[in-house]
Amino acid sequence: MGYNIHITRGDHWWDDEGPEITAAQWAAAVEADTELEMIPQPAGGNGPQHWIARMITHPPEDRLGTALCWDSGTVSAKNPTDMLLAKMRQTALALDARVQGDDGEYYDE
Repeated sequence: MGYNIHITRGDHWWDDEGPEITAAQWAAAVEADTELEMIPQPAGGNGPQHWIARMITHPPEDRLGTALCWDSGTVSAKNPTDMLLAKMRQTALALDARVQGDDGEYYDE
């Protein structure tokens, strides 16, 4: 089990209503960031497509916890490293969003 950190435009990452980060906005943010690389992952069946980016500048010995996954308007990372958390803050600023933990706490600088 892990702890997720989210990039969200809503007051709470779990809200189904409110402003979302679109797949196109997520893709554009990743493309504009030289430290991120997009890896599109088609979902099985008729479900939505998930877009996963990884932090390519992260030290190779500590790559676990460096994936960012867009799903249904929110970007999430499971057990992110401090380095990835800093990247999430930077990415959130570019997306006009905030960084929030599973329990609702914000990780804004």
